[in-house]
Amino acid sequence: MDEITPVRTARFVVTSVSSDAHMWNLVFLQLLLEERGGTVINLGACVPDDVIMEECRRSRPDALVVSTVNGHGHLDGLRLIQKIRADPELAGMRVVIGGKLGIKGSENVRFGAELVAAGFDSAFEADAGLSEFDAFLSSMEVESGAGRRLALSGKEV
Repeated sequence: MDEITPVRTARFVVTSVSSDAHMWNLVFLQLLLEERGGTVINLGACVPDDVIMEECRRSRPDALVVSTVNGHGHLDGLRLIQKIRADPELAGMRVVIGGKLGIKGSENVRFGAELVAAGFDSAFEADAGLSEFDAFLSSMEVESGAGRRLALSGKEV
């Protein structure tokens, strides 16, 4: 298993996309972020876009972490990020998405690229592993308003 590096306390909102009923991934992320010293608000599964946005307005997280395992992350994620970037209160918020972004296996890479182009700060396809997500979290300490990036199986594009 990849080693996770502790960092300063950060606030995170963790959620799935609106069509994803899986919870285990969200619990895993919550535990991982708390192990790093983060404070986590876990919204759970099948969360409507408006509920996600309202919680982000209320809690002002350092990052919104969107996780998906049902293969529809590229569809729901695209809709969500367009709403977030169009909202003046949330447009500058750091937002990442990860998991099973599509149902096309190795072709899912294109979905990650589309999501980053649409406004996600990073997209982590399921095969990228924890080290890429850990690198993103570590970059939060030194970068404010970092450029968008795409993590693909151990490579940054």
